Amino acid sequence: MTAAAELYEPKLGALPTLTGTPTHYCAGCEHGTLTRLIAKAIDELGVRERTVMVSSVGCSVLAHEYLNVDAVQAPHGRAPAVMAGIKRVRPDLLTFAVQGDGDAVSIGLLELLNAANRGEPITVFLVNNAIYGMTGGQMAPTTPSGMVTTTTPAGRDPVTTGPPIDATRLVAAFESPAYVKRVFLPILPTPSPRVFNARGALEGAKAVRHAFEVQQRGGFAFVEFVSTCSVNWKLGILEAKRYAAEVLRPLFPPGLYRDRFAVEGR
Repeated sequence: MTAAAELYEPKLGALPTLTGTPTHYCAGCEHGTLTRLIAKAIDELGVRERTVMVSSVGCSVLAHEYLNVDAVQAPHGRAPAVMAGIKRVRPDLLTFAVQGDGDAVSIGLLELLNAANRGEPITVFLVNNAIYGMTGGQMAPTTPSGMVTTTTPAGRDPVTTGPPIDATRLVAAFESPAYVKRVFLPILPTPSPRVFNARGALEGAKAVRHAFEVQQRGGFAFVEFVSTCSVNWKLGILEAKRYAAEVLRPLFPPGLYRDRFAVEGR
């Protein structure tokens, strides 16, 4: 056995927290990756029976069909408020939401920032693919300058629309959040044929678990996952991942922005 192989315990087959229902996500979309990472963390922590997912409005709206946990549907952008209500009535439960950048950073920005400012003991996972994915590819608050969308056919002009909004830095600006992190999730091609760099997925797995652990300790946890949307970007799957690495990663740099409980150092 090689030294590298000794570091990992292969786990094949379905996770108990996954229902086995085929997902509706587009090929190459990181929403599917995140769904599995969330299931993995819930299983490792042994909290499935007391976990409640609050479904947002966006590409993850059907996630309740894929994760074997209790679920509540929130109005568009209001997932943080619904999660806060759940925790105040049942503080023993673990609650989380997967929100898109349109859901969380546009219509739901007020809810997100106020929950962060109050330090609500909830977990928010933000999928930032820089566009409205479910509703037709419109410009989102996170869309890079110059990106062509259905509502910016000549490319986003920051003079008329303002620059892209950095949600992670906004959340980290408050004193109350306990854990704030950004992860670059897409796999990346390497010079070797059919070999890909999956470091983002490995980092994402740790971030999801840490975010849940922080909530268990009474803290507000926020993790942004920089992702792709090849369909609405009108790029091939691998082209989209290269675009994300070249354009989105410098614009939204990955890193740890807050770790009050030092979960990253354990």
